Formats: sequence, C-alpha cells, structure tokens
Amino acid sequence: MPLVAPSLLAADFADLGAQVRAADLAGADWLHFDVMDGHFVPNITFGPALVRACRPHSAKPFDVHLMIAQPSVYAPRFVEAGADWVSFHLECGEAPADVLRLIRSLGRRAGIALKPATPAEAAAPLLKDLDFVLVMSVEPGFGGQAFQPEACSKARELARLRAAGGLGFLIEMDGGIDERTAPLAAAAGVDVLVAGTSVFGRPDRARAVAALRGA
Repeated sequence: MPLVAPSLLAADFADLGAQVRAADLAGADWLHFDVMDGHFVPNITFGPALVRACRPHSAKPFDVHLMIAQPSVYAPRFVEAGADWVSFHLECGEAPADVLRLIRSLGRRAGIALKPATPAEAAAPLLKDLDFVLVMSVEPGFGGQAFQPEACSKARELARLRAAGGLGFLIEMDGGIDERTAPLAAAAGVDVLVAGTSVFGRPDRARAVAALRGA
C-alpha cells in the first residue's frame, strides 16, 4: 500500500506545529514540505527555519520538495534543518547528478521531481543514483489544482524502467491526490501519495488519511 505524505502547503500556517502533530497522530507516514522561491515557480512558501521549527513536533520523515532555482545552495540548509528526503527539479538548470551526490553525501535520501511536461525518459540516466522520483500531477507552484491523469502514464513508465533495471527507487506523486485519484496513482505503481487539501482540508485528519488508504 502506498505511503501517505500530507502536504503542509494546505495546512493552517498560523499554527503549523499543531498541524504537524495532527498529521502525525492521524497516521501520516511522511510529512511533505513544498519549498518555492518565487523564481523557479511563481509562489513563495517555506524556508529552512520553518522546517527546523516543525521538526520537534514529529519524528516522522520530513519530505522536502525543492521547487527552487539553486538546489545545490539550499539543500544543505534544509538537511541541517531536519529534512530526511530531499527532491529537486530536473528542470532547475543545475547538473542533477551533482545535486544528487551532494544530498546523498549529507546522509539523506535524494530524489528528482518532474514537471508534467517532462517525460520519464529524461530521468532514465539518473535512476540508478537516486532514491525516489517525484511525479508532479499538477503544475508546480500552487495547491488545490486538478489532477492531471497523464501523470499516471509517466509513473507506469518509471515503474517499467525500475523493474527492467532491477532498481529500488520509490515513485512519489503530488497534485490533486484524493480518494478518487489515489487508486489511479497506486495502480500506476506509485509508492508515496502526497495529499494536501484532501487531508488538511478535512476536519478529521485521521479519517482523511484512512480514506486515502481505503481508496
């Protein structure tokens, strides 16, 4: 069964410590942080200080998605702040193999993220050197967008490449994940479901997480 990683992008920013604790107690497997710099994507969200402030509120893995232009500069700062899994975009303009090595040298799990228009094949040369691939099922930048079903084809291709190469990386999907779309993602081979509004937009977080698993 896929892991569930609630996205703090949809949480109440006025009380994030309580939101992190609530997601943890609700049965979240990971907690997902969408980091945006206003350059790579047209929005600004979290910095390392916020991740550090949230760290005492949960022992669950912190999954930090860097939607930023200079991941090699900022990845170490997020690791120091408490990130466990760190992904960055293949489209960021830096040499992805170098950024992957950097994150792994810091003792953390490293992954690449793919925008909807980026094919799975673009990641193929890197698959043996990473821990996970994050498939965006919406355009990165804002929460609450509609799920793009074409992302499932990309996940299936990644799963095929994983099996063909005897590799062990995880496939993560982010964007529009709810009880309706979670089964589509799981059937495509997705291992980690990032869900924002469908968890934090519900009054009962435990029931929301259970609903995603039950779907």
